[in-house]
Amino acid sequence: MALNLFKPGTPPGFGELAAITAATMALNAFAIDMMLPALGLIGEELNLANANDRQLIIGLYIIANGIGQLFFGPLVDRFGRRQILIGAFVGYLAGSLLSIVASSFTLLIAARIFQGISTAGARVAMFAIVRDNYAGRRMAKLVSLAITLFMAAPIIAPAIGQAVLLFAPWRGIFVALFLYGLVVLVWSMRRLPETLAPEKRRALNFSRAFAAYRQFFTDRCACGYTIASALCFGALFGYIASAEQIFFDVFKLGDQFSLAFAAVAGSLGVATLTNAQLVERFGMRYLTHGALVGFVLINAAHLLLVMMVGSSWPTFIGFLSAAFFCIGLIGPNASALAMERMGHIAGSAAAANGFAGTTLAGLLGTLIGRQFDGTTVPIIAGFAILGALSLLIVLWVEKGRLFQIGEATAKQGSRGNT
Repeated sequence: MALNLFKPGTPPGFGELAAITAATMALNAFAIDMMLPALGLIGEELNLANANDRQLIIGLYIIANGIGQLFFGPLVDRFGRRQILIGAFVGYLAGSLLSIVASSFTLLIAARIFQGISTAGARVAMFAIVRDNYAGRRMAKLVSLAITLFMAAPIIAPAIGQAVLLFAPWRGIFVALFLYGLVVLVWSMRRLPETLAPEKRRALNFSRAFAAYRQFFTDRCACGYTIASALCFGALFGYIASAEQIFFDVFKLGDQFSLAFAAVAGSLGVATLTNAQLVERFGMRYLTHGALVGFVLINAAHLLLVMMVGSSWPTFIGFLSAAFFCIGLIGPNASALAMERMGHIAGSAAAANGFAGTTLAGLLGTLIGRQFDGTTVPIIAGFAILGALSLLIVLWVEKGRLFQIGEATAKQGSRGNT
C-alpha cells in the first residue's frame, strides 16, 4: 500500500512539469538565501573566531553544487532520471537533518557540502526529464515558464528565513528546508515516471566523457563565454556571501535586510523577463556585449563614487541593482553562446558549463566575500575587477570585435541572429 502511494500515475502536463522544475530549481535558492539572516547567529553560537568564516556556509555549498554537476551527467544517462532525482532529494533531506543537529561548525559545513552535491544531482536529473519530454521551442517555453516561477524564490527566501527566526533558533531554517524538500520529493515521486527507456541507457564510459569535456574546454567560444559568465557570477556570489554583514553591520538595516536584498535580487528577475522579450530581436551577442560593457561602467562608477565620498545604502542598492540587471542579461545569453557549437555533445557540454561556471563563480565569490573589512569597498572592487576581466575575455573570444554576428550564425544563414 505504501509503495503504491509513491507509484507515479498519469505523467504531468506541460504546466505541472514546469512547476515541478521550478520547485526543484528553488531548492538551491532557498538553501542559499534563507540562510543569510541567520549567518551572524550561527557564528555566535558555534564560536567562530573569524567573522568571515560564516560565509563558508554559502560559498562551500555553491562550490559543491558546481563540482557535483560534472559527475551527475553520466549517471543520469546510465541509471535513469527518476532514481537519481529521488536519490538527490533524499540526500538533500539528509543534509538538512545533519545541519539541524550539527554541534560544530565543521559538521555544519560537511552537511552543507552534502546538500550542495545533492541539489546538483536534482538539477541535472530534472533538466534531463524536461529534455526527454520536450524539444526545441516547446522545451524553451517550458524552461522559461519554470524560470519565471522560480524567480520568486531568491527574492522572498531571506524574508522567509527572517520570519522563521522570529519563532525559532537558526536551526529552524533547516527544519523549513527539510519540509520544503520533503514536499518536492513526494510530489516528484507521485507525478514523475522514468523518462529514459532501458534500451537508451548508456554504459559509464569515462574516456568518452573526458573527450567530450576536453572538446568543450578547448573550444574558444564555449570556454571563453563560460569563464566570462562565471566571473560576473563570482561577483554576485561574493555579494550574497557578505550581504548579511553589509546590511546588518555596515548599513545597520536590521529587520529591513530582507527588503533591501529583495530590491537588489528583483532586478535580476526583471532582466530575465526583459531578455526573453529582446533576445529574438537583437540576438545573444548584442545583449551579452552591451550588458557587459554596461556592467563594467556601472561598477567602475560605483567604485569611484565610494572612494571619493563613501557609501550609503540607497546608492549601494541602486548601483548593485543596475549591476544585477546586467548580470541577468549576461548569464542566459553567455550560456547559450557557450553551447552554440556543442550540439553534438549537448549533455556533456551542459554538465561542463554548469561545473565550470558554478565552481569558478563559487571560488571567486568566496574569495571576495572573505575580504570583507567592515566596508563595502572589497565587494564593489570585486564587481569592478571581475567585470573588467570578463570583458577582456569576451574581447579575446571575439578577436577584438564586439557586437558582431557569430561565426556559427553566419554559416547557418536564416536561422537567426546570435
